[in-house]
Amino acid sequence: MSKAVIEHADAAETFNKDESYVDWHDETLWFVRTKRDKSSKLLPEWENLRETASQIKNYVLSHMDDLLEAFEKNAKANGVHVHWAADAAEHNEIVLGILKQHKVDRMIKSKSMLTEECHMNEFLTKNGIEVIDTDLGERIVQLRQEPPSHIVLPAIHLKKKDIGDLFHEHLGTDAGATDPQYLTEAARQHLRDKFLTRKAALTGVNFAVAETGAFVVCTNEGNADMGAHLADVHIACMGFEKLIPLQAHLGVFLRLLARSATGQPVTTYSSHFKKPREGQEMHLVIVDNGRSVQLGRADFRNSLKCIRCGACMNTCPVYRRSGGHSYHNAVAGPIGSILAPNLDMTKNADLPFASTLCGSCSNVCPVKIDIHDQLYKWRQVLVQGGHVPQAKEIGVKAMSMVLSQPRFYQWSGRLGRSVMRTLPFMVNNSLNPWFKQREMPEPPKESFRDWYVRNRE
Repeated sequence: MSKAVIEHADAAETFNKDESYVDWHDETLWFVRTKRDKSSKLLPEWENLRETASQIKNYVLSHMDDLLEAFEKNAKANGVHVHWAADAAEHNEIVLGILKQHKVDRMIKSKSMLTEECHMNEFLTKNGIEVIDTDLGERIVQLRQEPPSHIVLPAIHLKKKDIGDLFHEHLGTDAGATDPQYLTEAARQHLRDKFLTRKAALTGVNFAVAETGAFVVCTNEGNADMGAHLADVHIACMGFEKLIPLQAHLGVFLRLLARSATGQPVTTYSSHFKKPREGQEMHLVIVDNGRSVQLGRADFRNSLKCIRCGACMNTCPVYRRSGGHSYHNAVAGPIGSILAPNLDMTKNADLPFASTLCGSCSNVCPVKIDIHDQLYKWRQVLVQGGHVPQAKEIGVKAMSMVLSQPRFYQWSGRLGRSVMRTLPFMVNNSLNPWFKQREMPEPPKESFRDWYVRNRE
């Protein structure tokens, strides 16, 4: 039974109750954003790389059918078993079938946002399969029985004390321990046995190369390599948008990915998988799950260019001060807000409104997705389709009427400034969402237009 969805504004209000915690979360993510800026400025060709990556992805979206067929043909020639899944349910059944075929009831998994999207862990657990996440951040949130809050930094919402308390409870570390090296070593010892005893390992896919039938997995911890190389069965799961045409194109994307995500020149491990080792079985599950629909939406198809770097989250003022869990979706932040409505407009209708439309997300995107434009366009689609609350729909129509009539707009502005000056309690109250987390500004004496008319000469 699925949990009731808490809308972004309500979840963000809960997140914002601890002001010092919110400030820390905001500053931590902005620190990652500044690392991205410094790293990108070291490359004179940075903007050329972004444009090249964008054009390669444009080609992929326009030739998806041919590239998928070529990739499947080459992967099969390499000895890989290729499976196709139309949706999340079929993906989960395929993975379960592979595990049952090999009589596997315990599996390790490295980071895969696709499996989060498909709610695979919960499905396998209900069917008697133990799944252990081996990425440190993913293991932390798994022990807490919560989803990741960030696609690159799954536990970014937690402080060292939170992790110390968690490890004390589950791993038996010293009470009150917060030393990162000590906690990391405890996690390493905890996971070592899992790597050595599990017969099946599942990984995500960062890039799949149509030319060779190979795929690349990028990690900083090496957990994907250890799991895949020790297991008898390697299952890799990917959305079909992970394709790139040529092996030579990897150089473009690998230079962009880590710099955009964390400010590193390259991920610590960029592991290339082409064929199973002797005695091993390798399976690749290619998933649609709404991607074909998104590909057919002219205004939104570019969202499929995403390489899951998380840069848009690190820069977004709304994400930084509302937290990833407020987005009630596997992929949070600006990119998640343009992907999620495609899966379920009613459930995710609130997300495109969780944005200031400042455009910072589009500015940092390594593949030049027009994220803020798509957020705006999704708002239009959702309002026109009746997927927003009636109060919001009435408000939008009222503002449309005001903004389309210059004299009415000017009169409304004067009235509003007058009310804020003489009757401040009319806006400074709990019924005004803006007032809940901030003080309202002092009303200006005149509008910019009035000032301009008075001073234009």
